[in-house]
Amino acid sequence: MVTTLYLIRHGETEGADAPSYKGTIDVPLSENGMKQMKLVARYIVQHYSKLNNIELSNRIGPSKLSAVYCSDLSRAVRSAEIIAEPHGLIPVIITEIRERNFGIWEGMAFTEIKEKYPTEFESWTNNPLKYSPIGGESTLAIKERVMEGLDRILNNHHGENIAVVSHGGVNRIILCHFLGMPLENIFRIEQDYGALNIIELWDKYLVVKLINGIISSS
Repeated sequence: MVTTLYLIRHGETEGADAPSYKGTIDVPLSENGMKQMKLVARYIVQHYSKLNNIELSNRIGPSKLSAVYCSDLSRAVRSAEIIAEPHGLIPVIITEIRERNFGIWEGMAFTEIKEKYPTEFESWTNNPLKYSPIGGESTLAIKERVMEGLDRILNNHHGENIAVVSHGGVNRIILCHFLGMPLENIFRIEQDYGALNIIELWDKYLVVKLINGIISSS
């Protein structure tokens, strides 16, 4: 039996035209962000419908999502509501998967951080396992809380289709875990706004089917 995890980054936020570390700051989705989530929601319905038409008895599972989980930040909650709507579900908020606290860098544009903290920013981008944002959470601390929450979710939904709506940094850590990649390589995995990742967890192994999938309207 297979558990299918749809791991999603929230949609575009207001002010996304000026790249910055939003972290734990609560910013709303933009209109475009809501459109992105509607496209992802439609794709998920189409995806599991195709899976359930495959002539493999051990592959056939629930005909829709069993649950949708999200971080407690409003950009993730609103995204999760859109994902959950076609299934008649209400998202379950789980604080363990909220975005990294970026300390004094929260709300600062990348260009501003590079200008004010050039050495620290270079160290952080070169090795995000060894270095952390000033006053912020470490990558190891985030992995510990995120994987604790994700393991609880997966243990409660064995053999089901579930969606988890979180943040770019959190998703990178989860994907590194599933791929067996060193955490210092988290920036080698892109997570655009509205990114969809699909992971299948079988009884004895897992398969990462999609990373940073961007769903278009065509």
